[in-house]
Amino acid sequence: MQSKKSGFTLIELLVVIAIIGILSSVVLASLNAARAKGADVAIKSDFSNMRSQAAIYYDDPTKGAGTYGVDTSVCTDSGSLFTDPTVANAIVHAQTTSGATVLCFADDGVPGVGTAAKTWAMSVPLKSDPTVSWCVDSTGVAASTTATLIADVASCQ
Repeated sequence: MQSKKSGFTLIELLVVIAIIGILSSVVLASLNAARAKGADVAIKSDFSNMRSQAAIYYDDPTKGAGTYGVDTSVCTDSGSLFTDPTVANAIVHAQTTSGATVLCFADDGVPGVGTAAKTWAMSVPLKSDPTVSWCVDSTGVAASTTATLIADVASCQ
């Protein structure tokens, strides 16, 4: 009588390992796309909350007092809406999530540097597609566009 050894051959084991490797790479690629889309949602949420925070800043007599602070083209100018702690934290979170720099503009509509900005706009590139930015502004626009300052008016264009 001949005894049979049960088990797998080396080739069978290598085929199974190769199949598992291919399946895991497909799953990881899908997870990376899902993570990027999740990051985009976080950015949009941060910026959505920015509009209500800007309204609070505008109405607060100790902060904006009917303005969005000083005219600025950066997010770090002291005395601007963008340095309000809540807004600044949202900007930092959006930058960290995106991996890119947030553009910030505020202006009073008059040439030169002013202290009573009446418009503001912010944008940041999305994580899933860095060529596309998400922008919000003081007029209520929230869209895939870029913040700009044209004729001393900050807006999403």
